[in-house]
Amino acid sequence: MKIKVIAINAMIAALYIAVSGIIAPFGFTNIQFRVSEMFNHLIVFNKKYLYGIVIGVFFANLFFSPMKADIIFGVAQSIIALLITILVGRYVQNIIKRMVINTLVFTFTMFIIAFELYVYLDLGLSFFTLWFTTAVGEFAVMAISIPIIYLVNKRVHFDKIMRDKK
Repeated sequence: MKIKVIAINAMIAALYIAVSGIIAPFGFTNIQFRVSEMFNHLIVFNKKYLYGIVIGVFFANLFFSPMKADIIFGVAQSIIALLITILVGRYVQNIIKRMVINTLVFTFTMFIIAFELYVYLDLGLSFFTLWFTTAVGEFAVMAISIPIIYLVNKRVHFDKIMRDKK
């Protein structure tokens, strides 16, 4: 892996961790309103962003989650959702459509986090209630961040940052 890719992924991971830390009281509950999840949209621009996102999720969960199982479940959910988005992205060229698909994939796969909360915490809520609340929080963050990431991309060009200059 090239130094440039490593450095960019390190910055993405650091941003994910920092934003998670700022909103920690709201990002690790049964609602999961984790603003740092907006970085998941980077995957629609280049699959090489997967490393920074996953490392960011790992360390954010390690540092801020009240449940250490969140390291396993959170990372697994992120990897699964990111890989699905990468696969689907091969067939969908439009960036906004890919971001919408990414939002729906992450929202649906929140059943993994809901399962974790159901098993490891006694919140007095059913699995389906936890799935609903975590999915709503995830959907809200991901949907609201579509235009933000799209507009930032117009200036930063996420799709070109990881490419080698010829």
